Order: sequence, then C-alpha cells, then structure tokens
Amino acid sequence: MTLFASFPRRQPNRPSNKRSGKVFGGAPKQAEPAAQPAPEQIEAPSNARTIIIGIRAKDLARLLHELDPDRYPAELAVGEDRSLSLPISAPEFAEFRQTTENQRRPVTLNVQEAFMTYLKVSGVAGLVLASPWIFYQLWLFVAAGLYRHERQFVYKYLPISVGLFLGGALFCFFVVFPFILRFLLGFNKFLGLLPQIRISEWINFAIMLPLMFGISFQLPLIMLFLERISVFDADDYREKRRLAILVISVLSMLLTPSDPGSMIAMMLPLLALYELGIWMCTRSPSRKNPFAEEA
Repeated sequence: MTLFASFPRRQPNRPSNKRSGKVFGGAPKQAEPAAQPAPEQIEAPSNARTIIIGIRAKDLARLLHELDPDRYPAELAVGEDRSLSLPISAPEFAEFRQTTENQRRPVTLNVQEAFMTYLKVSGVAGLVLASPWIFYQLWLFVAAGLYRHERQFVYKYLPISVGLFLGGALFCFFVVFPFILRFLLGFNKFLGLLPQIRISEWINFAIMLPLMFGISFQLPLIMLFLERISVFDADDYREKRRLAILVISVLSMLLTPSDPGSMIAMMLPLLALYELGIWMCTRSPSRKNPFAEEA
C-alpha cells in the first residue's frame, strides 16, 4: 500500500459573484443552483501542523478485500488515478517532537535521586574549595610531631605532590573525558541503542575518575619516598620494570570504567611517570634515611 503526505496551504474562501434572476431586455434566465457550503475547516492552533495522508483507491480496495473477502470482491471498479485524502491536524506533533528531543537529558529513577545528587555535588564542591584550609590545619597538627629535617622534606615535595594531583585531574577532564565519552556513546550508536544516562551514576563517574587520575599521578613521589627510606633504589626500579608494567596495567583496569580506552588513557601516563620516578631517584640518590633521628 502506497501512502503519500503533503502539507497544504489554506486558501481563503472567496465569495461567488454569480447572481440568479432576470436579465434586463431579455428572457428570464434560469436560476443557478445554490452553491454548496464549503466544508467547515477546523482552526488548528499555532503550534500544530496539518498533514494530508493520501492512499490510492486500488490499494484501499485490496486492503478491504483482505479484511473482509465476502463483502468486498477482489476487483473493484475503481480508476487507476483515484485516491483518497485524509487531512489530519494534531497539536501533539510538536509535543511529541519536543519529548523525543528531551530523551537525551539525564534521567532519575526515584524521586529523591536528584536531591541527593545535588547534595553530593554541593558537598564535594565545598570540600574542594575548603581543601587549602583543611590541609593547613592538618599540617599544623602533624608538624608538631616532626623533626626539623622531616618538615623540610615535606616543604620540598608537597608542592610537587599538589601539582601532580592537579595535573592528573586536569588531564582527565580535558583529554580523557572527551575520548571516553566519544568511544562509549559511539559504541551505543553502533549497536543502535539509545543511552539513558542516570544523573547519579554520571556524577559519580565525573567525580571519581579525576580523583583516581590525581592519586595515580603521585607515582613518582611514591617511588622517591621508597628510595629515600632505603626500600628500593633506582637499579631495583629498572630491574623490576616488567613487573611494574603489569602492576600499572592491573591498577589502570581497576581504577577506570570497564572500557579499554580509559584503561589505556591512564596506563600510558603512568608508564611515563614511572620512568620519571626512576630519573628522579637517579638524579638525587639518598645518602641516608631522612626520617632517621638526628644524632
């Protein structure tokens, strides 16, 4: 069955200028039949669209025969060019289109999810903004029990630690996030699926992934700390490079979502940071344990 649709333009109703009656100086003229009133047209609202669905008469006859063969014969006397037009005016067209476009918005699965997610985001934002003061108070508490050379060790490497953490978080936001989102959404599109993103899961993903990157970027300082307390040295790190690659691969798999893209995006920078840690241990090898008591 062949259907076709068109969007008509409304034509204004023009009054007829034909009159009935006698003509002066001649025989009386036969009155013309009264014009049939035009069918009433339903005024469509401004946000509605009127469409006309057309069906060819032969297709309609074939359909009726399939529905009731006894009542409608197989061959009806219809012209080849005959068709039926069904005008439809529905205000719901615009609403349906808007609802379809809104499917890309995040969704919630219970009534309190949006509120609890809002509280979680507010708490994390407040913690980030207050973190300098919190770390300062913690440092005042810890510094009272440290020796002078131990405090100098913290003064030297704490700015590096903060820089590595911020570098890992920014790397995740500006490099890893776009790559992961393109990969995951593209995979859904490849399978013909429409993802419905849950707001709480999206917020957890957006918070935890940069946090994991920031913590993992502390690898060079951890290696340097172990070298300073004489647990490992630069030669040990070189000899155990293969084992380190395996451990970094496993940690990257555990700390990232279950897709190979995010795993590789974390693993490659960590391998580079591992080499940076070896270089730092080689450049300034420790002569003694900095946490040993002074004589």
